[in-house]
Amino acid sequence: MSGTGKKIAVLPGDGIGPEVMAEALKVLKAVETKHKVTFQCTTADVGGMAHDKHGTALPPKTLELCEKSDAILFGSVGGPKWDNLPSDQKVERAALLRLRKHFNLFANLRPAICYSELASASPLRADIVGNGFDILVIRELTSGIYFGRKGEEKDHAFDEMLYRRDEVERIAKVAFETARQRKGHVTCVDKSNVLQSSMFWRRIVNEVHRGYNDVALDHLYIDNATMQILRRPRDFDVMVTTNLFGDILSDEAAMMTGSIGMLASASINEKKFGMYEPAGGTAPDIAGKGIANPIAQILSAAMMLKHTFGMTAAHDDIAMAVRQALKDGYRTGDIMQQGKKQVGTKQMGDAIVARL
Repeated sequence: MSGTGKKIAVLPGDGIGPEVMAEALKVLKAVETKHKVTFQCTTADVGGMAHDKHGTALPPKTLELCEKSDAILFGSVGGPKWDNLPSDQKVERAALLRLRKHFNLFANLRPAICYSELASASPLRADIVGNGFDILVIRELTSGIYFGRKGEEKDHAFDEMLYRRDEVERIAKVAFETARQRKGHVTCVDKSNVLQSSMFWRRIVNEVHRGYNDVALDHLYIDNATMQILRRPRDFDVMVTTNLFGDILSDEAAMMTGSIGMLASASINEKKFGMYEPAGGTAPDIAGKGIANPIAQILSAAMMLKHTFGMTAAHDDIAMAVRQALKDGYRTGDIMQQGKKQVGTKQMGDAIVARL
């Protein structure tokens, strides 16, 4: 795909990344036709395969391409082949964490949507799932314990969790403004009964909330939050939390939907530049078999259209096409149900494009 329009750096990565990325690009091609827009998509190496070819998981040419683009459409990186690399060369750290920090992608949006068509695939009881749920976890992504001072001595090790006022303020604003476009409810998740950084976090979130009186706000400790979303997922709308807690909470919420292969994510900065990627991993056990679920990658592309390019109608068209394909019985192996039609990666992409 080429042109002189919106510039997208396409980084397929490892494992199933290239297979599911092909389907997302196919969907974007259909959007070009329907919405009279042009995407200039340029592919570059990232992850383990980039390390093998260039000696680094994020080659300079890849980073340069990202800097010249309007958004990054990311696949998946890593796998057992690269698990034994030195700490500073670990694929996820060298590629993902570096991109997040380089572009200041401080807000991670992780939707956990259980479609009514897939309610029976959720590991939760039917009476809890009902007709499905829609939770959006907003995770602070460029600070906290992952980026704080760390070290190890002979008899101890430490990791510092540090948050500054402006870092909490900006993620809180994203949460409240996003909730305004949804059900108008934010749940702040912290550990303010123990951690000083969480006490500070909660205080700042409450201060920011004064400018959003039209949005409801409540608070949960992280340990209780992990229980409550299992017990009553339909009661939640937007959940905002720290880097560490968001990492845990978003993965739990993802698994509740029935398959991580359905879940997209967006990491954005204050200028709406973003990196969009599926929530699942590289799935090396099924790579190359043509059976991976491409929906998470496709929905990640849809999030890119909405959050970076402001193409809400195109985002909604893709979301509706995905839902219609599910209603019509198309299923990849990870979401297969009795009486439905099992298809491969390419066939699922074709089914979604047909409904666009």
